[in-house]
Amino acid sequence: MVLGKVKVLAIYFDSLNENNLPAFSGGDLVTGRVVVEVTGDVRVKSLDITARGVAKVRWTESRNAGANTAYTQNYTEEVEYLHHYDTLIGEERDEDCPEEGLTVLHAGLHEFAFSFNLPQMALATSFEGKHGNVRYWVKAELHRPWLLPVKVKKEFIVFEHIDINTPLLLAPQAGSKEKTLCCWFCASGPISLSAKIERKGYTPGESIQIFAEVENCSSRVVVPKAALYQTQTFFAKGKGKQIQQLVSNLRGEALLQGKSQSWEGKLLKIPPVSPSILDCPIIRVEYALVVYVDVPGGLNLSLSLPLVIGTIPLHACTTRTSSISSNCSTLSWLGLSERPEAPPSYSDLAISESHRRQCLHSCDRSDGDGEDEGSMLTYITEFKYLPPPLYSEVDPYPDSGEVCAAADARRPDTCPSR
Repeated sequence: MVLGKVKVLAIYFDSLNENNLPAFSGGDLVTGRVVVEVTGDVRVKSLDITARGVAKVRWTESRNAGANTAYTQNYTEEVEYLHHYDTLIGEERDEDCPEEGLTVLHAGLHEFAFSFNLPQMALATSFEGKHGNVRYWVKAELHRPWLLPVKVKKEFIVFEHIDINTPLLLAPQAGSKEKTLCCWFCASGPISLSAKIERKGYTPGESIQIFAEVENCSSRVVVPKAALYQTQTFFAKGKGKQIQQLVSNLRGEALLQGKSQSWEGKLLKIPPVSPSILDCPIIRVEYALVVYVDVPGGLNLSLSLPLVIGTIPLHACTTRTSSISSNCSTLSWLGLSERPEAPPSYSDLAISESHRRQCLHSCDRSDGDGEDEGSMLTYITEFKYLPPPLYSEVDPYPDSGEVCAAADARRPDTCPSR
């Protein structure tokens, strides 16, 4: 693209975090500068900025309309959280007098300040998902007579903070289940599972202490396991699309018939993941700890404990003892442990520019104003969440009992009657 005398058009934010990334929350004042560098006198009609925040959902499904007819159904939805417009140079002009009200920028560097407040409301946290995203950006457009506008666009990060220091998120989570394996008219003994965690709210970087009891009275060799799953749910045109993906997992020791196993605070580390999104009407991001017993040749016995991944970690003055004092009589299984380590800064979750470019090729980046993407001077994206492992739209509890299968191969499976 030939820019002529316009050498640089760039956007800079005044407020950056420790990793030089622009990050804000609802109600914050966003300030910055649009920098224009020209090599000679340039006549300018206007320099405009537009700040937007949009949650978008999009996916397609194939439909059959007859024996030889098929079509594609598109599902799209959008929610706008921010729309701010301002003119930094120029004013309302008479279209019949295009030369009226022009501003001349002389050779050199020029800076123009801008500012706006984010709405005082629950904003959706910046997010990138398989079928949708939440993005915030500032776009600057430099308009000159008889020439195409020069544009630049820069994203910034928004966090809807979730404080885990609330009674609801400090409440322990627990459950138990039991199942009996059957083989025609024979039934083996039951497999029982109980699991408990000390609270519902966590932040990335913490480790979840899992207290569990597994008893295997069946005739099979089973393996207790635990996994942290993220569930993304997208809504459009009255329909939902759900993606579940594995975030982290661990496994215990194989259990022979008649054996039991206890987890006394087994640790499952929470990697850098995006916080829960619970208030956006078209995108939800939820988490669950699934403690399950891998049963070879049968359905797993699983127990799901919902979690909330927050942004404000456990306060130093908040001990586990005080957070569960009202339940101490029934929760004696909980032990005091050292304070959880501080979570990483969300700005540490930036991904490489090469990965971002791949996303740009596969995702629709149009912001809905019908602009020509070829006229963009730069498109700066400095932050996106590190994507979790591969998406899975099948059974989220993988049947990976290699140890169990080997043990069953050595020992015939019997089903003694009871």
